[in-house]
Amino acid sequence: MNAQSKLPSRLHHNAHVVKNLEVTRQFYEDLLGLPMTATWCEKTDLFGKERTYCHCFFSIADESALAFFQFADAEDNAEFGPELPISGFRHIALKVEQDLQDELVGKVKDSDYPEDKYYFLEHGYCHSLYIIDPDGMIVEFCTDHPDVDKINEEVLPKAHSELERWLGGDHTPNNEAYHREQPI
Repeated sequence: MNAQSKLPSRLHHNAHVVKNLEVTRQFYEDLLGLPMTATWCEKTDLFGKERTYCHCFFSIADESALAFFQFADAEDNAEFGPELPISGFRHIALKVEQDLQDELVGKVKDSDYPEDKYYFLEHGYCHSLYIIDPDGMIVEFCTDHPDVDKINEEVLPKAHSELERWLGGDHTPNNEAYHREQPI
């Protein structure tokens, strides 16, 4: 048995609580084009209290999904909800081809979506469009660098030593290609 067979086969779903599922649906399905493929309305005992909630799934091409919950009770939504500070370090990243990334840029530019809610970062190994959803979650749409296989081959042997170096106090950057692009 090889090591790959002991890894998960793919992401099943990534879940988040939102304030308003219809606003979320409009963003993910109408604006970004991810089809809503399931809605589950449930009531169950969770963490010592009966809770009623709905969650919707929006599909990605590999059959994984983004899932979003909204609770019927405002107190439940507040307890589990999206009230987190917006941070580029808390996001989900999805791989896309260049034509889809270009299409998404066109969609957000042609919509009334606020200009301060999307931006590009160049990472060197990928080029990323970041869009902040209505609840403050950042969705990253990455296109791989044309030489990503070569880049990955070069960084793999150094992954552990680079971490050890950084944890040891040497915080010298090793990615000179990284920068933010403005405006898009």
